[in-house]
Amino acid sequence: MSYRFRRIIFLPFALGFLLLFILAVRKLPDVGHYGGPYGDVLNAVAVNERHATDVVSAVNFDYRGFDTLGEESILFVSVVGATVLLRKQTDEQKGPPEENQPGRQVPPMCDAVRILTAGLAASTILFGLYIVSHGQVTPGGGFQGGGVLSTVPLLVYLAGDLKMFEKITSHTLVEIAEAAGVGGYILIGVAGLAFGTAFLENVFPLGPADVKVYSAGSIALLNLATGLAVSGGFVLLLVGFLEQTLRLRKAGQK
Repeated sequence: MSYRFRRIIFLPFALGFLLLFILAVRKLPDVGHYGGPYGDVLNAVAVNERHATDVVSAVNFDYRGFDTLGEESILFVSVVGATVLLRKQTDEQKGPPEENQPGRQVPPMCDAVRILTAGLAASTILFGLYIVSHGQVTPGGGFQGGGVLSTVPLLVYLAGDLKMFEKITSHTLVEIAEAAGVGGYILIGVAGLAFGTAFLENVFPLGPADVKVYSAGSIALLNLATGLAVSGGFVLLLVGFLEQTLRLRKAGQK
């Protein structure tokens, strides 16, 4: 397919998308003006009904928890697709990292940077776990906390410790973590069916409504499952990219 032919096909679709985008933007409400009753109703009833002081999490993991399962599945499928594209090919072989290539001189990492990174990694783990576990009572949740946790292996790698990075990011364990997060979300949803109600129905004890980590019933559990899936997915992508760029070489390439 020639460049000219691709451009002829692309231009009509690009113009159509631009037109739809402009029409959609024109229909947006003005900043600060909320025109629908949905949010007002939820703000009025969510705390009493679900004991979740973070109404956003109540919406994501309860009132429309099935939609969130779709979003999490999209992430899961996207990570699987990316790892398949990054998999080792038949004409590739595993070689030493870039910094170990013959003739290349890499200055040693400064001790101050290592100490700072270690401190940042520890605090980032605590912060990420807090965001995940308190998503039902404070701003945050599984998606946000999972994203924070996934940066910890990256910090370790940026500190110049590739061996430590490989130790804490076992490809198999990361795959299991992502799959367990998605599977756990589904199992929590099936619990509703086991209790004779609907899929993803909040059937677990709601606990107190005074900002406790064990409040909101299944919302807290779904946050944990989502945090596991999100952090596992992002780390799996990081592992795949680093393996491809640092470890894989075409056969015969020096």
